[in-house]
Amino acid sequence: MPPTQLVNTDPTISTLGSAQNSRQPQRKRAQPVPSNINKQAYQSWVLQGYSDPPSLSPSAVARSSTPSLCPDNNGTVFRSSSGITYQTVCGINYDDDIHPFLLVGSFEACIQKCDAYNYDTHDVSCVAALFIPSRLHSEDDCYLKSSIAHSTGGVEHAVEGAVRYSVAQSAHLPVSRTSTSLLSSLSMASSTGVRSSTSQASTSTQPAVPLVSAAVSPPGITYGTGNSVVAPKIGGSKLHGPSANRPTSQYIQYDTAPGIHLAKSLLRVGVNGDLSTGYDVSPQSGVLEVNIYTQNTLAPLKNVPHISRDGGRGGYLNGQHIFMFCDTGSYSGSSPGQNGDFLDFVSSSVAVDVGMNALAGNPIYLQDGIGEWSDNVGRQRGFAPLTQGEQAYNLAMQGQGQRYAVWIKSSLIPLDAETGIIFAPIIYDEVDLVTRAAHFTYTGNTLLTITAGGRGGPVAQRPVKKLFDQDEPEWGVAGGLRSWGPSGVGGTDGKVYLFGGVSGGMLMARVTPDAVANRNAYEYWTGSSWSKTMPDASSKAIWIDGPIMDIDVYYSPRHQTFIAVYLTIYADSTFYYRYLKADHAIIPCYAPGGDKTSDYAENLLKYKWSDEQVLYKAKPGLSGAFIYAGGIHTRYFGSDDVVNGGTRLLLSWTAPTGKNPGSADSEYQIVTAEVNIA
Repeated sequence: MPPTQLVNTDPTISTLGSAQNSRQPQRKRAQPVPSNINKQAYQSWVLQGYSDPPSLSPSAVARSSTPSLCPDNNGTVFRSSSGITYQTVCGINYDDDIHPFLLVGSFEACIQKCDAYNYDTHDVSCVAALFIPSRLHSEDDCYLKSSIAHSTGGVEHAVEGAVRYSVAQSAHLPVSRTSTSLLSSLSMASSTGVRSSTSQASTSTQPAVPLVSAAVSPPGITYGTGNSVVAPKIGGSKLHGPSANRPTSQYIQYDTAPGIHLAKSLLRVGVNGDLSTGYDVSPQSGVLEVNIYTQNTLAPLKNVPHISRDGGRGGYLNGQHIFMFCDTGSYSGSSPGQNGDFLDFVSSSVAVDVGMNALAGNPIYLQDGIGEWSDNVGRQRGFAPLTQGEQAYNLAMQGQGQRYAVWIKSSLIPLDAETGIIFAPIIYDEVDLVTRAAHFTYTGNTLLTITAGGRGGPVAQRPVKKLFDQDEPEWGVAGGLRSWGPSGVGGTDGKVYLFGGVSGGMLMARVTPDAVANRNAYEYWTGSSWSKTMPDASSKAIWIDGPIMDIDVYYSPRHQTFIAVYLTIYADSTFYYRYLKADHAIIPCYAPGGDKTSDYAENLLKYKWSDEQVLYKAKPGLSGAFIYAGGIHTRYFGSDDVVNGGTRLLLSWTAPTGKNPGSADSEYQIVTAEVNIA
């Protein structure tokens, strides 16, 4: 919310408005869930839990009077009546408002509005709710927030707030205690009480929230029965077809600082690692956020561009399914029989699935965000930020065939409930201008931390310019997996495992989630134990063998084991799968009956994999060329998804068309299909 005059509090803060602005607005409504989709399962997936909060009656709003929450309960972790985990904050105002402001009557009702906003918009856009009890009967008293990145303190305890716990943990807000009955105790102590003692906020229905993590295990997980691994069986499949791009029609008209110019001695052909490590991240690259500083600079695109790109790996993050791409070209609007004109080329881009069309078996729609465009004709900034050295080199060498690229080649690895990570290769690309043959050189990789849910689109930050070097195994480039700790899916405990592709299979490394940016914190599997000494590419400590090109590994509650899905280097347009043949059912530490002291991902190093079997045979692209960049997108189908104990799995891949990139068919198509794994 903007700075406000809080009644009987800090007189240095200006007034927001008069009582005539008080209102009880209708909720913002998103497009309805398709009628053939189970809405409860859909919402459970979208919100990482739970239910639509009940609405409050006007009389309850008018007369409610909740006792003071602050300062005694500052830092308390609790669950809302919808089952969402929050942490209380006192005396802090966050700048990024969701309009309009609200009159609700109680702290609990304000949190309900945040939950309801997310439920109705099919997104986790509200991350905090601030209630001002001194405005109880006169003005707007509830302010929903889209971010806690920009805060204002010094308002004593006039602001009683609640921040989604995962967001609070990411911001390192201190925790004081947990409470299983914070809201119900406040409600029962009030003169009227918004909720009864039988509400979902009561002690009898809400379990304790663990201090160590942001997470509660997702609802609706169904585990297999018995003490043995269940062999997967492939059922039917359905091809959805090529996705369609639906770019936003606005951009952020925001002037960034000018780029640097490199000395002529640096503008030479060949790899120069200092261009990646010796310069700051370029402000001309990376997605811009829509926030208090940029929201007034939104302007319409004169040209909504046509986009041609490959890649398409991704994952679920903060209520959104994101697709991340490698080389991306923007073209003026194309139409059947009319190719668009070239506008720009970047080495990465990102889009969000809108409409969830694959739920009903249809091709998906992908939307590039407002923050991706660099100007009003549809040139892009790129998703993965480049350094100033890489960016300046690319600009200076335009037309000569040399450039640096940061590619997204694996699925997203979730770090916690709000953040994902990618270990992205830094590529030096040299094109023969006569033959058009391209030669790609791996120069090492960088770490990208990714957040989603904002209006600008998913944002990638580059906290480490280069994490692993050119002469080391390509750690994380093929991806990895998150081994969740006792606090459950979305938590901050557990481990992050990285795959290291070498000839003959994959090596393994791991690190704690809080140390992913510190290469000295990693440990490596030797074949018999973990070591701080990094192996070289000749290591035989391979945990899964084969000529693997793209790979995903996920834990299947239904089968009580891990399943690997991959493409091989043999260019046969086929997804294969194998399952881990453990001698017992693998139960995660956070699951019912799980060993809280164990790391269930270590089973990957103890047991052998089943024989390779065909999961799905994809059609070649329109050009007849093989598919590539194949991967899975988990958590798409809610409680029916394979990671929740269901049978439905979403696949995607790149299919070359052989067409002009400015044509309606593009040079590449991003295709999806569904496979049933019983």
